[in-house]
Amino acid sequence: MKHSERRPFPWHILFFLLPGLAIYLVFSVYPLLDTLRMSFYGDAADGGHAFVGLRNFITLLTDSTWSDAFWNALKNNFEFFFIHMLLQNPIGLLLAVLLSLPKLRLRNTYRTLIFMPTMLSVVIIGFIWQLILSPIWGIAENFMYGIGLGNHFDSWLGKEGTALITLGLISVWQFVGIPMMLIYASLLNIPDEIVDASVVDGANPLQTFFYVKLPLILPTIAMVSILTFVANFNAFELIYAVKGALAGPNFSTDIMGTLFYRTFFGFQLQQGSPTMGAAVATLMFLIILAGVMVFLLVVQRRINRFQL
Repeated sequence: MKHSERRPFPWHILFFLLPGLAIYLVFSVYPLLDTLRMSFYGDAADGGHAFVGLRNFITLLTDSTWSDAFWNALKNNFEFFFIHMLLQNPIGLLLAVLLSLPKLRLRNTYRTLIFMPTMLSVVIIGFIWQLILSPIWGIAENFMYGIGLGNHFDSWLGKEGTALITLGLISVWQFVGIPMMLIYASLLNIPDEIVDASVVDGANPLQTFFYVKLPLILPTIAMVSILTFVANFNAFELIYAVKGALAGPNFSTDIMGTLFYRTFFGFQLQQGSPTMGAAVATLMFLIILAGVMVFLLVVQRRINRFQL
């Protein structure tokens, strides 16, 4: 029996993979590892950096000079995330269901119009909505008076109790197209035979959705949820564009991204500290990692069991 000839090593695959891998290592992996390393160092007397272990994290979590700002930013970040979870994803699911209706006319037009804000810059969106909601030159007040709701108009971006919620709603308006498109694509992938079988068995449209379609798109909904979590804890541009680095009023819109910016680069009277900024970035990374791990170990397992 002849020995089978060995296939030559596919060097051409490396030729195509190495450039992309090199870019990923240089611009993603190396900055992440260097940030983790820097978080264990502090400012030395000679102007350099000295190894301090976990002191930066202990200071950030316990010292009132740093901890008050950190816990406030973390609380606001979770609030910002829950606004998206409670509004953006359910609205995206509802829009995807409506777009998947076979008798809906102009669905492509609706889909394009809803997704269009997602393609715009976050900075532009923040600037436009800041103009719209301005009590001085914005059009929102006159519009609300025109429909009989003028007495309910307020300076929502200028008050501590409503600024973060308003920014969350602006973000929901801009990015609702992402969950809509992902769930819409998942609904289109459901075989027609399964839906037809439920209709033959006597199920009405609501029963078909809740007992047939919804279980089949649960993995997509779970993926949308974890993407929302990661995106919200990486959020920065909208808050910075509308409220600046101080995330006012009185830090009521401060999130982890703006806290990291002020800590690392400094702002006004606050002197920047790369090592403390690296500690903030490391905690952001650990929070995101913990959320992803909880999703994989708890939510994803239950979804798989439910599907089986």
